[in-house]
Amino acid sequence: MESLTIGQLARQALVNIETIRYYERRGLIPEPPRTESGYRQYSWDAVARIRFIKRAQELGFSLREISELLSLRVDPNTTCADVKKRAEAKIADVEQKIEALQKMKEALTTLVAMCQREQAPTSACPILETLEDGTLP
Repeated sequence: MESLTIGQLARQALVNIETIRYYERRGLIPEPPRTESGYRQYSWDAVARIRFIKRAQELGFSLREISELLSLRVDPNTTCADVKKRAEAKIADVEQKIEALQKMKEALTTLVAMCQREQAPTSACPILETLEDGTLP
């Protein structure tokens, strides 16, 4: 099977070279063997692994959580229920973030509505005054 250079891997996985090096340092992808001249030689499995990592990140998983998911994949004692539990925990986390973002939006909407005199000096800006005195809606 043909090996890939780090540049070829980056192109195939749609990431940059520094991302690959970072994933190696974090232990998300194994350090590959090197040629006698020191060039890394990646397998095609590395492409699939990096794509897995990127898709998991798109779903909101942190690199620590992704590392755990990768470990579950190779653990013979792990069941689909174990993975499902992680996904359900991520759903709960996302729901909490949505609630927090909704509260931020409501507070900002209230602040913007308080600003009736757009040509007033910033010393009379209700948004800045509210942020300064800490009485957020």
